[in-house]
Amino acid sequence: MGRSGGRRRDRLRWSKLYTFACFRSSHSNNEAVGGGPAAAGGSAVGGPGFTRVVHCNNSAVHRRKPLKYPTNYISTTKYNILTFLPKAIFEQFRRVANLYFLLTAILSLTPVCPFSAVSMIAPLAFVVGLSMIKEGVEDWRRFMQDMKVNNRKVAVHKGVGEFEYRHWEDLAVGDVVKVEKDQFFPADLLLLSSSYEDGICYVETMNLDGETNLKVKRSLEVTLPLEEDESFKDFQGLIRCEDPNPSLYTFIGNLEYERQIYAIDPFQILLRDSKLRNTSFIYGVVIFTGHDSKVMQNSTESPSKRSTIEKKMDLIIYILFTVLVLISLISSIGFAVRIKYDLPNWWYLQPEKSNKLDDPTRPALSGIFHLITALILYGYLIPISLYVSIELVKVLQAHFINQDLHMFDEDTGNTAQARTSNLNEELGQVHTILSDKTGTLTCNQMDFLKCSIAGVSYGVGSSEVELAAAKQMASGDDGQDIHVQDVWENNEDEIQLVEGVTFSVGRTRKSSIKGFSFEDDRLMQGNWTKEPNSSTILMFFRILAVCHTAIPEVNEATGALTYEAESPDEGAFLVAAREFGFEFFKRTQSSVFVREKFSSSNGPVEREFKILNLLEFNSKRKRMSVILKDEDGQILLFCKGADSIIFDRLAKNGRMIEADTSKHLNDYGEAGLRTLALSYRVLDESEYSSWNAEFLKAKTSIGPDRELQLERVSELIERDLILVGATAVEDKLQSGVPQCIDRLAQAGLKIWVLTGDKMETAINIGYACSLLRQGMRRICLSIPTDDQVAQDANKAAKESLMSQIANGSQMVKLEKDPDAAFALVIDGKALTFALEDDMKHMFLNLAIECASVICCRVSPKQKALVTRLVKEGIGKTTLAIGDGANDVGMIQEADIGVGISGVEGMQICYFFYKNIAFGLTIFYFEAFAGFSGQSVYDDWFMLLFNVVLTSLPVISLGVFEQDVSSEICLQFPALYQQGPRNLFFDWYRILGWMANGLYSSLAIFFLNICIFYDQAIRSGGQTADMAAVLGPAPLYWAATLLVTAACNMPYLIHISYQRLCNPLDHHVIQEIKYLKKDVEDQTMWKRERSKARQRTKIGFTARVDAKIKQIRGKLHKKAPSLTIHTVS
Repeated sequence: MGRSGGRRRDRLRWSKLYTFACFRSSHSNNEAVGGGPAAAGGSAVGGPGFTRVVHCNNSAVHRRKPLKYPTNYISTTKYNILTFLPKAIFEQFRRVANLYFLLTAILSLTPVCPFSAVSMIAPLAFVVGLSMIKEGVEDWRRFMQDMKVNNRKVAVHKGVGEFEYRHWEDLAVGDVVKVEKDQFFPADLLLLSSSYEDGICYVETMNLDGETNLKVKRSLEVTLPLEEDESFKDFQGLIRCEDPNPSLYTFIGNLEYERQIYAIDPFQILLRDSKLRNTSFIYGVVIFTGHDSKVMQNSTESPSKRSTIEKKMDLIIYILFTVLVLISLISSIGFAVRIKYDLPNWWYLQPEKSNKLDDPTRPALSGIFHLITALILYGYLIPISLYVSIELVKVLQAHFINQDLHMFDEDTGNTAQARTSNLNEELGQVHTILSDKTGTLTCNQMDFLKCSIAGVSYGVGSSEVELAAAKQMASGDDGQDIHVQDVWENNEDEIQLVEGVTFSVGRTRKSSIKGFSFEDDRLMQGNWTKEPNSSTILMFFRILAVCHTAIPEVNEATGALTYEAESPDEGAFLVAAREFGFEFFKRTQSSVFVREKFSSSNGPVEREFKILNLLEFNSKRKRMSVILKDEDGQILLFCKGADSIIFDRLAKNGRMIEADTSKHLNDYGEAGLRTLALSYRVLDESEYSSWNAEFLKAKTSIGPDRELQLERVSELIERDLILVGATAVEDKLQSGVPQCIDRLAQAGLKIWVLTGDKMETAINIGYACSLLRQGMRRICLSIPTDDQVAQDANKAAKESLMSQIANGSQMVKLEKDPDAAFALVIDGKALTFALEDDMKHMFLNLAIECASVICCRVSPKQKALVTRLVKEGIGKTTLAIGDGANDVGMIQEADIGVGISGVEGMQICYFFYKNIAFGLTIFYFEAFAGFSGQSVYDDWFMLLFNVVLTSLPVISLGVFEQDVSSEICLQFPALYQQGPRNLFFDWYRILGWMANGLYSSLAIFFLNICIFYDQAIRSGGQTADMAAVLGPAPLYWAATLLVTAACNMPYLIHISYQRLCNPLDHHVIQEIKYLKKDVEDQTMWKRERSKARQRTKIGFTARVDAKIKQIRGKLHKKAPSLTIHTVS
């Protein structure tokens, strides 16, 4: 690779701006162990758990002993070349039926077997081989996914100051790599330098913790001169640090460089699977590779999952095996008795030539040998074709999933990929869904929708909730179901709620500007200058354009400006400011430049705002401030943050619009929008100078109380604010998320959200996707921050959390309102204690009582532990949904991933029915044949009947059959409960089909015996072949029809009675559709749809119901001349 282009972006030194995130002491000696921020862990290096040694720029030493670190190759497959055969065979013979057939196949090689060896071994080899091939193909697909990751390329220092591209899998500990913008980090790295002068870089960790906000990382000051490719020619250093571990947020280590020892903390560590953003390039040295990296330490080995139905099938196999042993014992005893007493009289069998298998002098021994024969002979009670048929059904279902156009993403061109088909049937049994937030519920895009300025609300767009509530009220049918998609297919200009009250609806328009869906002519095209409070509006727009940490980027192809911001919110604010005429277009080390179109009568002007201080946003502060000097020399403080934080810091003369703004904020919150309050303050020169001196003193201080000092000094300046207004942005959800959650809730499923985002963000998303709503009572579990010693702090934290859980449980129990809904929100620190053995059941019991549960700031390992707690504690099927590496543990721990619902129970019952009917006829024949071990059927006929002839119909039904269409299922969500309630595969149904099989076996055998008792005999004494002799006879065909009718009669009577007297939900829908009542009688159809909704306290429908109550309450208070205008 060629020489680096050097630094860029006007030599920005972000560490001089950032207050909290980029602390670096001003003296390099203070970075040495004993004085630096990571000095607390310095003494641990070299001790147990801290033995790793990394020779920088000398990777060869790590490939041999005594270090011998693993390569950067990763694998998520279940098998490899060596383990596939033994592990796959073990998986197959975990199934008891396969184990039984393996035993019979071995015994078929002995004289006791009544069938040929080929007819016993062939079906087993076919079944096991087919299943192993399926497992191998699915694991091969996982292998190919791994290879895509392993074959990514990154620039690696090859010596003499030159870099070359290598595959990720070829990286080794100690390698120096150069990662460029928007690339993933190939391993865990120590940051050495970046394209910024002071070694700052921005990192997106969404794959690790779900957090969308960019993280700021900084290198050690001593490595800043390593800024170009050539500078690594003679670079040498030694890192001593912690051993591989799963902790994403901690790191302890030292760098020995140029005869100095420098402490390393998490701010210098770049983790694998995070992405470089807003930074041209970085240089780093590899510390952990492959499965030693922190993200891989958080993953677990691919588990071998078995569905609930498959486990239940094993229980049924045990029952059938018990029946098999019982009838085999009866047969062997009968055989021994007949051998002892009757065989000497059967001269035509030549008893004097009998062998040990039928020796009348040793009947007991003959009976034992016959027991083995009978176990093989009656083995057709065990359905060997069941497993292979189910496997084929699953594979074909997976194929149709992959081809489903309803699961096709037009934006990316990707189809659904069923990576494993083992658990298809589980998707009809799900009780609890555990979902990641980022990328799964949201698409990480914010749209500026509304704002409140000077007590006036701007923006005439409406939310889905408002539109749905209005339409439902207008229909006068509050109890009926409203299609969410109907909200957006409204072609009416107005909806009349009640007499005199209308809800005006503009034509649906999609914004062509990403991040901006605002519509209100009062503020657009400079019209804001005509508003009464234009000076306040001007201040509002300037706060949007200046109070941020974003960087403008010019698209070289189009010349358009884009913004690289730390969070999607900031990006949306800047796009909004630009559309309002305040375009942020340039940033230098000390200034922000804004092009204002309408603020001056002389036309567009470019203004410079000098940045004096930046107090950035974090989850504790919940606000961000910028102190600047404008072109008039006036010093201003711009502050934006959570309304509760801003309102507490307002001056007496800054609260004039507080009441109106609070009302607007509540309205925005009810519409599911994310809100921030904006404020400012004018500072005197003397006041600022005095404060800044104290601020710099706190900023350069060293010690554990630095953060507290900074927070205290920040509080001194962030006060006496003047409220300007508030913003409302829409966190864009993935397409169909609110509708999906609503249908899932109506279907009776519980939904948990597990995210790495901070609590405020998770709560906002909860509102956006209707897991939370206005009026819902939140129980927030968190650990208070204090300065106690670690041991005492842990004890106090546990006691505090236990008290919070007890209080929450008491609150739920004492609630008398049946419509009251509770939401549980818990952060990662509290979850650490809540998952301990002495508290986890208390936590789970409280969570079960709540309508929705949101776990925020959770690590990948905590996601997996929560999933395990729910799975084991509730004892029901869990489904996990995620999109990143941080969700792998959760997905593997859950019963299943994502997919479709199925009704395999009926088909499985059919297998047991037909095998009982088939196997018992052999037993009856034995009784008529003196328990001789003679089969009534030909070997190959029996094989084909069991494996092929009776399997193909079931496979066809399993793949293609639908009780009702998928569209009907969405209209009747309660149909899904047939799966979790196990209506198709409960013991009542299983035993019923077994009894039906017993009846059919009796009917088949004895009806045929009675009809064909007087049969034709060949000249040699053998009975005539029925197909050859009886085929042309009318009696044969009449008997066939009679036996078929007799066998099917009980099922026909049962299903007729059920449909007439006790129909299932889908029976009712089938009848309505058959009689076309859904078209002819809309009232009945709506009534039945309403019945199919589970009563729920979360989801879009619950929010609509709550909104209707609110609107009705307002209508009772206000005059009926109210008109609500909306344009969307």
